[in-house]
Amino acid sequence: MSEQSSLLGQKNYFQKPLGFYTLFWVFMIGCFLGVILEIAWFYITHHYYENRSGLVYGPFNLVYGLGVLGMTACLYWISKKSLILLFAGSCIVGSVFEFLCSWFQETMFGTVSWDYREISWNLGGRIHLSLSLIWGLLGIFWMKVLFPLCHSLLQKLPEILVRPLTVGMIVFMIINIAVSAAAMSRMSERRHGIAPENTIEEWVDSHFPDERMEKIFTNVLFVEGEERIPLQSITK
Repeated sequence: MSEQSSLLGQKNYFQKPLGFYTLFWVFMIGCFLGVILEIAWFYITHHYYENRSGLVYGPFNLVYGLGVLGMTACLYWISKKSLILLFAGSCIVGSVFEFLCSWFQETMFGTVSWDYREISWNLGGRIHLSLSLIWGLLGIFWMKVLFPLCHSLLQKLPEILVRPLTVGMIVFMIINIAVSAAAMSRMSERRHGIAPENTIEEWVDSHFPDERMEKIFTNVLFVEGEERIPLQSITK
């Protein structure tokens, strides 16, 4: 191995575009970039800041991270072929993933983070046609521009830092996801008057009351039949 390859660490960690390390950091990049882009878009269209994070710690959203991860894993080989196939694949992957995320959130926590029922050509309020087409364009931009750029930059990370950074971030995200899930679960239980049953739930209630959850999850809607009730209407 050359001295340059040893310093850059690309042979061991990021040489494979679909290797574990590459895909994990693609996931992290998606979690972060998705939040930043949505905050920027919301500010441009509404002229004020609103948090768009999906986890209690840091500017990360699993929907974007898993979406980018799914697109990369599913569309990498298609991206080297026809743009039409890449566009169609991106529409399908993005739409299916968005639908499943909405369904999972409602099933697990009795909430949703978006509701498209008032938009034409929607499916259960979880996805709609125009957004599916946007997924197609985003998939092309990601696979043709951003993913190659990110992969190139990842290969420049010093080998000595890659493993500890990855392990540290994995541990952080596991904790972040677990605490976020517990906070979301208790938020829904409080909505139905269910008291904490153990010290962990008491800790969650004390550290993540509805007032704090409102600031973190600004677009959460409680699902009650056909109604969608904003968290803000409950805390005020």
